Amino acid sequence: MNKRDFIKYSSYLIGGTFLSGQVTTAAPFFAEKKGKRKNRSRLELRFTPFTLQLKHAFTLSTSSRTTTPVMLTEIEYDGITGYGEASMPPYLGESHESVAKFLSLLNLSQFSDPFLLVDILQYVDSLMPGNYAAKASVDIALHDLIGKLVGEPFYRLFGLNPSRAPLTSFTIGLDTPEIIRQKIAEAEPYKVLKVKLGRDNDREMVEVIRSLTDKPLCVDVNQGWKDRSYALDMAGWLKEKGTIFLEQPMPKEMKDDIAWLTRKSPLPIVGDEAIQNIGDLLSNRDVYSGINVKLMKCGGLNAAMKMINVARAFGMKVMIGCMTETSCAVTAAAQLSPLVDWCDLDGNLLISNDPFEGLKIVDGKVTLPEKPGIGIIKKS
Repeated sequence: MNKRDFIKYSSYLIGGTFLSGQVTTAAPFFAEKKGKRKNRSRLELRFTPFTLQLKHAFTLSTSSRTTTPVMLTEIEYDGITGYGEASMPPYLGESHESVAKFLSLLNLSQFSDPFLLVDILQYVDSLMPGNYAAKASVDIALHDLIGKLVGEPFYRLFGLNPSRAPLTSFTIGLDTPEIIRQKIAEAEPYKVLKVKLGRDNDREMVEVIRSLTDKPLCVDVNQGWKDRSYALDMAGWLKEKGTIFLEQPMPKEMKDDIAWLTRKSPLPIVGDEAIQNIGDLLSNRDVYSGINVKLMKCGGLNAAMKMINVARAFGMKVMIGCMTETSCAVTAAAQLSPLVDWCDLDGNLLISNDPFEGLKIVDGKVTLPEKPGIGIIKKS
């Protein structure tokens, strides 16, 4: 493997093309170099269930929880290990059992060249429909492994400038005024706050926050509003309160109402639950003005890059987000942060038992590690 050749062509994902309703990528240059590799090790996949403990109850308009199940994956090749993760919040419909079943079916030992990323991920995707978090865990581990094998951070292999990474928001979940004040204090290092709304105390939530800080707000309703006129009224009020955008304000099935709101709203309307993969993006291009890309929804970095390309072609705004995750998956998502308008990469900050160290937030800004791969260290 020639490192210079790899870096030269590794921005292939940015050049993904959109043809006849399908998104494709040109075969990366390093795939053509496989004959020059002398090592004939095999890929070895390992996975371990893990449960994240949240620092505070994570309350949305429709649910509340204090833990999140994840699956930690490892792919080893020639003594080098890449790390990945599947995070499984309830609405994704995946679990320790379903992810373990999917990963048990994979036979990565059939591959002797990890640089054949396209071939490997096509095999993983074709094994079974859905299972996007499970697929993301393999995708992340492969990207981490490849970066380590060539000794470069993967954002460089994407051809991205880390200084272009935007500020990230810090999430304030639905809660009592007392807990909100505590969370605002914890969010002191962050310059943008993401506020969860969608219940009967929305205005009270915002007023409490505004009594404590004038930081810009991103508002996520998690499908909590059911009336479009109310949503439009709230969008105008939230605009006056210093809000940047409004995320998934109504149930994803209410496409006509959301499209109406998008046309009239003074704030950008961002799709989250409604837009999980490329197919959802294509069918919602005229419904939302932006998308929230998450590795667990779409299947990993490769799929996320395609979604970003297509959204940009449609003239849409893009946010890179996360679930409650360890620093592994959050740092993986951060590799794409120089491409987007907004970041919501705080999932690792909401847990108390992170087994990895990765990205740092400096003056509220995503700061990518310079270590090879996705840039994480597994704690001992």
